[in-house]
Formats: sequence, C-alpha cells, structure tokens
Amino acid sequence: MFIKMHGNEVFKLAVRAMEDVARQALAANDLTTDDIDLFIPHQANRRIIDAIGKRLGIAEEKVFINLERYGNTSAASIPIALDEANRSGRLKEGDVVLLDAFGGGLTWGSALFRW
Repeated sequence: MFIKMHGNEVFKLAVRAMEDVARQALAANDLTTDDIDLFIPHQANRRIIDAIGKRLGIAEEKVFINLERYGNTSAASIPIALDEANRSGRLKEGDVVLLDAFGGGLTWGSALFRW
C-alpha cells in the first residue's frame, strides 16, 4: 500500500475552505475585506496565498508573505509572519488583521482582530 496525495484536490479544498472561513469571520464582525489592513495567511505555498487573496479581493500590498524566506513552517507560519510583520513596521495600532489557515488533517480556521 502506498500513500498518495491528490494535490489538485487539496489545493481546491484549501482555497475554498480558507475563503469561506475568512468570510465567516468578517461577517460575524460586520466587516468586509475593505476593512482589512493586513492579511496573514498560512504560508503553505504561493499559489494558495495568491488564489485566496484574489478570491477575497484583498489588494496584494495588504497580503503578508514571507514564504520565500522560511518555506512552509507548518503551524508556526502565521505566528512567524505576525511577528515579522510587527517587527518590520507593517502593523500599527488599530489595524484590522485577518489570519487564515489550512493544515494537517484537512483542518482550517480564521481569526480577526484589531492590533
């Protein structure tokens, strides 16, 4: 028996799930993507990040990406990116930040907060 990954199907599920849960977080807080100052998605791969940003309609300059520096650091990708965004001055008091993740076991989630 061999383990086989169905990459294309996982990609589609990740993009749909992350978009859906991000929209749920926004709706629950009476916000839209226009209210987002910084979007920090899980740093799995560039195709997923670009697809989610585009589907949500978030401007590229509001999407934080550090994948090229660290690769996919699994569960640490969002905390690392959040720390890097803060240290580099990308976050300022009052900013609305959207976090969005997809991970092992086909799990996903989103968080929305004011910095």
